[in-house]
Amino acid sequence: MRVFVPGDSAAISIGADDIAARIAQIDPSLTIVRNGSRGALWLETLVEVEINGTRFAYGPVTVEDVPSLFDADFLNGGSHPLARGKTDEIEWLSSQERITFARVGIIDPLSLEEYGQHGGLVGLRNALNSTSESIINEVTESGLRGRGGAGFPAGIKWKTVAQTTSDQKYICCNADEGDSGTFADRMLIEGDPFTLIEGMTIAGIAVGATEGIVYLRSEYPYAISILQKAIELAREFGWLGTSVLGSTHAFDIQIRVGAGSYVCGEETAMLESIEGKRGIVRAKPPLPAIEGLFGQPTVINNVLTLSTVPMVLAQGAAAYKAHGVGRSLGTQVFQLGGNIARGGIVEKAFGVTLKELLETYGGGTLSKKPLRAVQIGGPLGAYFSTEQLETSMDYESLIAAGGMLGHGGVVVFDDSVDLAVQAKFAMEFCAIESCGKCTPCRIGSTRGAETIDLIIQGVRVDENKKLLLDLCEVMTDGSLCAMGGLTPMPVKSAMVNFPSDFLGAAK
Repeated sequence: MRVFVPGDSAAISIGADDIAARIAQIDPSLTIVRNGSRGALWLETLVEVEINGTRFAYGPVTVEDVPSLFDADFLNGGSHPLARGKTDEIEWLSSQERITFARVGIIDPLSLEEYGQHGGLVGLRNALNSTSESIINEVTESGLRGRGGAGFPAGIKWKTVAQTTSDQKYICCNADEGDSGTFADRMLIEGDPFTLIEGMTIAGIAVGATEGIVYLRSEYPYAISILQKAIELAREFGWLGTSVLGSTHAFDIQIRVGAGSYVCGEETAMLESIEGKRGIVRAKPPLPAIEGLFGQPTVINNVLTLSTVPMVLAQGAAAYKAHGVGRSLGTQVFQLGGNIARGGIVEKAFGVTLKELLETYGGGTLSKKPLRAVQIGGPLGAYFSTEQLETSMDYESLIAAGGMLGHGGVVVFDDSVDLAVQAKFAMEFCAIESCGKCTPCRIGSTRGAETIDLIIQGVRVDENKKLLLDLCEVMTDGSLCAMGGLTPMPVKSAMVNFPSDFLGAAK
C-alpha cells in the first residue's frame, strides 16, 4: 500500500518530513511516496492513501494528527475530521485545467517509470521523428508565449536561434524565480522535474543546441537537489548525453546556481552571471537569440514555458490553443498568495477573471477582513482595486487595465494595507536590487522612495506627487531594463486606484 506525503519545500517547512517518519514508524510495511505538492497549500500537509488505484486525501495534517488517522483506519479511507474524500474530486483541484502541472503531485518526481506512464517522453519521441522546422512551427502555432513575464512568442525566439549559424548553441532555462508571491517554478521542479528536462531537450533538437543550462536560485535547495538527481537519472536512461534516446542528437543539461540577485532574473544579467561575471544588464541589441551565452545563439525561456512544450509536441498545437482567449492561448499557472484563505497553485485557461481566482479559489482574505488591493505580476506589478475584479486574466486585458501578468503571481491585501507605504516599498526594492548600471534606475528609485516618504509625512503633497509622476516617467522611458522600467507601475497604480492613501497628513 502506498501513502503519499509531499516532499515539496512548502510542505516540508510545516512538518511533512516528520509526518512521513511518524507514519513509517507506526506501520513500517507501508510504501511512502514523497510526491510533489498538489498545489493546495492551504491543505498542506496533504496526506493521500491509494486504495485500489484511487487516492483519498487527508489534510491539513500535522504530526500530532498521525495516530488519530490510523485510529480512524485512514488506510481504508476511514472517516476523520481531516478527510477530504477522493483527491480527484476535491473541487478546488478538479475544476482546474492542468496542462503544465498535469503530473505535479500525482507522480513520484524521480520515477522515470511513472513519468512515462503519465504521458512523459511522448513529446520528445515525436520531436525526434520530426524536423527542426516542424517542431518550431508546432510551438509557434500553439501560441505558447514566455511565462516568465515578457509574453514573447516562444516559437519566434526558437526560429531566430535555429536560423542563426553557429558551431555552438545553448538552451538556457531561467529558474531565477525572484518575484515575491511566486513559487510555480520551484513547485514544478520539485514535483515533476522530468517535464522541464524534456522541454529543454525538445528545444535543443529544434534549434540545434547540444548544451542546456538551468539557472536556479540558491534559495531553492530542494529544487536544486531534485533536479540534479533527475538529470543524473536521465543520463543513465540514455535520454541525456551524446545520443538522445538512441538518436543522432546530442544534448545534456547542467545546473548553475545563482547567488541571490533579483536582477539576474533579467535574461542578459543571467547570462553575465552564468559566464562568471557580475550580474549586470547588457544593452540590446544584440539579442541573446543571436549573441547570447558566451556570444553564441541562445534560447532563453522560463521554467513554465519549457515545461509546457512536451504537451504541445505530444498532443499538438490545436489541443493547446483550444484553451485561452484572443492572443493569450493555453493556460496560465496562477500563484495565489498574501492575505488569502486558500493560497496555492491554480492553473486555468487565460480568460478566468480576477474575481473567480480570488473568491472561487482563494476564498477571500485569510484575516476575514474586506479585500482592498491585489498586486498582480510580482513586486513590480500593478495594484488593482476591488472595482477591477472583473478583469480578465490574460496578457492583453491586464495591459489595457494598466497592469501586467508577469509570472502569474497574485498577492492579496485586506483593508489594513496602506498603498502609499506599498508604493514606497516598490521604490526601496528597486534601489536595493538595481544592478546600478543605469542612472534612472539607480538614482531614480532612491529619489522616488524619498519623495513618497515626504508625501506620507504631508510635506508639499501636491508638489511632490507631481514630482513623483515625473520621476516615474523618466524611469519608465530611460531605464535599461524592466527593473527600473517597471518599478513605476506599482507606484502609479497605487496613486491612481487608491488616491486617499496619498493625501499625507490630511488623510
